[in-house]
Amino acid sequence: MSNATRWPSDLRAEPWGARPFTPMMYGHATILVMHRFADPDRGITGLDPRALRRALQFLRSERYPIVSLERLFQGLTGEAPPIDRAVAFTMDDGTIDQATVAAPIFEELDCPATIFVVTGYLDGALWCWWHRVEYVFETTRHREFSVMVAGLRHIIRLNDGAPRAQHARRFVDRCTRVPEIEKLRAIERLAAAAEVELPARPPARYAPMSWDDVRACEARGITFGPHTVTHPVLSRASEEQSKHEIHESWARLRAEARRPVPIFCYPNGHVGTDFGPRECATLRRLGFVGAVTSSPGDYATVGGFRSSPDAPFSVPRIDFGEDHRSFVRSVSGGLRTKHALQQQLALRRVVAPVVPGPMLDGSQDEAQGPSASPGE
Repeated sequence: MSNATRWPSDLRAEPWGARPFTPMMYGHATILVMHRFADPDRGITGLDPRALRRALQFLRSERYPIVSLERLFQGLTGEAPPIDRAVAFTMDDGTIDQATVAAPIFEELDCPATIFVVTGYLDGALWCWWHRVEYVFETTRHREFSVMVAGLRHIIRLNDGAPRAQHARRFVDRCTRVPEIEKLRAIERLAAAAEVELPARPPARYAPMSWDDVRACEARGITFGPHTVTHPVLSRASEEQSKHEIHESWARLRAEARRPVPIFCYPNGHVGTDFGPRECATLRRLGFVGAVTSSPGDYATVGGFRSSPDAPFSVPRIDFGEDHRSFVRSVSGGLRTKHALQQQLALRRVVAPVVPGPMLDGSQDEAQGPSASPGE
């Protein structure tokens, strides 16, 4: 971003600069999603804890209602009045830094949050598959190797100037597009090709929180919801596995947490590709209130929640963002204003009148649209 375009964004990150967009958030609620939090002692890179504290202080100073996810859903279902401009915080997976870095900050500023946990990860039965991919790319000594994924050979060159983390993200993205069984086999082939031995338990930077951590966080005002057992993309799993992942993760969470929330979080969470009516039906049978997705730029509304039988199981969330500017833009209405303007411009391009001009045969083309007679 150039300095010429950066300074208006900087202004909108200030409280007085964000206030003009407030009306855009009436009738809308923001559900934010976060993942890793920086912890240098464990070698964890992620959101700077100071950025989280600054965000919470901004919301408090500007009188945004910071509510629990459960309270936000009560407003959507009609069990309680909806709250304009409400903001709810969520975190995915259940990594150790969410318990040791993020939870104390939420407690310090008296802000609720919900963590969606991968129960097999907390049980110590596995470590998250995308973390295994990252570990391979970080530790391999090879500069070039190839891996078969779903019948296609992918040549990986680590000497092409791109960061290793970028190569890892590309491979993870490929894995989300193939059947679950093939994904796991591809990761095994990746480790073999890179000649990296994957430890049985995750290294410190990839460690999960424990169930004792879950209960300690609950005492701090954090609530917990299920995020499957092994974090597969459910639409890529068999019907049997899809049901098991939802049933078992909910059962394990109820066994370990004091007050789990009946709201589910889909792995990957992209609408239209990562889950479908099959998963919605399973959640409905189990008595879930709803489920959250990862739909960039979308907000929770009463109308959206009640728009179809499956809508409660497809409630959108927005990423916290990389910095304070993007965070403020999301919660203040700046992002909604931007999207509204883009839609208006697109609509104008579609309905713009055709300018009269000469035809190929030399005759004059007539303008399309309303007549422009001087007498009208």
